[in-house]
Amino acid sequence: MNADDIAGLRPGDRVLVVAPHPDDETIGPGGTLARLAAFGVEVHVLCVTVRRGAMYGSESDPFIREQELAKACAALGVRNQAIAWIDETGRMDISTRQRELVDLIERHEEASLAAVDPVALIIPAAGGYHQDHQAVFRAGFAAARVHPAGLKPTPRIVLGYRGVEDRWSAVDEPWWLHVDTSDYWPAKQEALRAYATQIRSAGPRSIDQIERIDAATGAAIGTRYAESFVPYRLAF
Repeated sequence: MNADDIAGLRPGDRVLVVAPHPDDETIGPGGTLARLAAFGVEVHVLCVTVRRGAMYGSESDPFIREQELAKACAALGVRNQAIAWIDETGRMDISTRQRELVDLIERHEEASLAAVDPVALIIPAAGGYHQDHQAVFRAGFAAARVHPAGLKPTPRIVLGYRGVEDRWSAVDEPWWLHVDTSDYWPAKQEALRAYATQIRSAGPRSIDQIERIDAATGAAIGTRYAESFVPYRLAF
């Protein structure tokens, strides 16, 4: 196995990442996505929703958020990215749209299991703190269920990633798939900086705090930086 392999992925393989909102694909697995892309794996990102209106004491503009996503994905080497739903009122509750979420992940025309036919699906972990992350996990897990050959794509690898707030969680999951991202922190940092409306100067959503988390994860496996995942399916 090549030293750059992650879970047996090879150059030319395709990966679908599902993010509840633009920036989740960077905050959680961004270093891993950059490493996969550098290795020749096609990375596709589906962002479920973005809000229009007040957020974090300022305004969330979907057009600006889309530009931030594109800039971040370019820094990570992502092949293709899409935002599915615009929350025009700021009151969308995607946890009440479970069937639609499953359909979205299965069949979105630009980034989905049907559009990408990925070897790996990367979704928020089950223990996510945010209710939107929990909803996307449930939908992604359902969409990845094993189907008869030729009916629907079945990814042979399903991984869950963690957000910065997810350390405060009542769910204890086995975070035992660790990816050395030491060489790819600069790409992740550049992608984080693209999210000027979302990243904060201090606290859990600051670049400094995200770097500390990745450094602590790396220290646990003897590297400078790393990201951890919950392996829900690993089939080689």
